Amino acid sequence: MEPIPTIHLFPVLDEHLLALLRGLRPEQWELSTVAPKWRVRDVALHLLDGNLRALSMLRDGYFGQAPASTDYAGIVQFLDELNHSWVQAGQRLSPAVITWLLELSGPEYCRLLASLDPQAPAAFSVAWAGEQESRNWFHVARDYTEKWHHQQQIRQAVGEEQALLTAELYHPFLQTCLRAWRWHYRHVAAPEGTQVSLHITGEGGGYWQLRRATSTWELAESEATEPVARITLAGPVAWRLFTKSLPRAAAEQYVLLEGDRALTEPFFSLLTIMG
Repeated sequence: MEPIPTIHLFPVLDEHLLALLRGLRPEQWELSTVAPKWRVRDVALHLLDGNLRALSMLRDGYFGQAPASTDYAGIVQFLDELNHSWVQAGQRLSPAVITWLLELSGPEYCRLLASLDPQAPAAFSVAWAGEQESRNWFHVARDYTEKWHHQQQIRQAVGEEQALLTAELYHPFLQTCLRAWRWHYRHVAAPEGTQVSLHITGEGGGYWQLRRATSTWELAESEATEPVARITLAGPVAWRLFTKSLPRAAAEQYVLLEGDRALTEPFFSLLTIMG
């Protein structure tokens, strides 16, 4: 499949984010989000950390702390600890200062991403898609999903979700997340030629399919012609399923499964964050 262009969308996301944060009332900054234990202010701080850490590492070559273990579990634990310590330190910052720092760092962060050669090896692989080495375009698209879904967590908490659920902004998020689908089916056996269909409804959604090849699954963004299993997922909540904020039991009311359950049930394991 072709690279997913997202670099032009980062300034658009930033405009939406800053307009949203500037309009929040003080009490809205303290609202809980679907991110466990994080309020609106904590998610905003996490977005700021993403800007500053990327500039430090990829622009300035300063990586600071290193994980004790470089396997998947070790990196997840390391990132969890970094996120926690940053959010704790950020409690001394006012909403106005957080917004101001996002406004200052956002354009420089966007310039940094735009300066990367899309086809060159990325500093960090997209591990949740099973890659040991990734191209910069995929690293950038992965960063886009981070910026998109964390802003959407804030928006959900304050009742302003619709702005990001457009074809322009939501479809690239879904495209990027679904690059992990074939990896999550790597242990699912099926005869060669077997097709699994996915339809994500609503604006920004679309059709995808997995097709079993000789020794792997192949992903295509198209409607399956002869699927043996179908998955239909409500567009407005798809992002939550992929980012561990829609529990399995709650997801059932938004997902329609048809056909062979051995080919549809593993879809619920599709996770596109490090966790």
